[in-house]
Amino acid sequence: MTTSFAFAFLPPGVFMILFILVLIFSLYAQFKVSSTYNKNAEIPSRGGITGREAAEAVMAQAGIDDVAIEETDGHLTDHYNPMSKTLVLSSENYRGTSLAALGVAAHEAGHAIQHKQGYAMLHLRMALVPATQIVSTILPFVILASWFFIRGLTGVILDVAIICYAVLTLFQLITLPVEFDASRRAKEKLVGLGILARDEMPGVNATLNAAALTYVAAFVSALLNLLYLLSRRE
Repeated sequence: MTTSFAFAFLPPGVFMILFILVLIFSLYAQFKVSSTYNKNAEIPSRGGITGREAAEAVMAQAGIDDVAIEETDGHLTDHYNPMSKTLVLSSENYRGTSLAALGVAAHEAGHAIQHKQGYAMLHLRMALVPATQIVSTILPFVILASWFFIRGLTGVILDVAIICYAVLTLFQLITLPVEFDASRRAKEKLVGLGILARDEMPGVNATLNAAALTYVAAFVSALLNLLYLLSRRE
């Protein structure tokens, strides 16, 4: 029996071409976010407010007083942890006063606002975190196991791989509106609170838009892997 009918029309080697294109896009997204961040990290905000102070102001305006803001090492390791209600900023953004620092800090504060207001997509992503962690642990063993079989990904191994990538694809899909919405909130708050003037926003917009590309690339990559595995089913 041939491969799944849905993919039977695809010429041989088409997935290889798509994988190469997605890889190029992913590398471009990483380069874009790094270069854009570095560029705007060199542009100080006129107000001189730090990333920590910006995140604090954004959350305070939304009535959030139970989220701790912490500093961490690393480059672009910023994140919001809804389980512990902790907003973590890398040192460069925690202490920095640049357009990039304020944009990233406000973006993470946007997640805290989503959490407080019960933003449905954030809660759905939170619900998927345990399943995502499980499949991320299983997937390397599935790939390793496929190397020990002549036919590679077949039978039960293939089905498990499909389930893993289905979960990852769904998680990445839900992540898109969560991240886009957080950036939208960040841009509105930075101007609305007077932290940045409108003529300073292009640097923030460029930084957050570049970061969005990495989430799009992650989704496209997971989806392509899922479609490829589905095409392998007999």
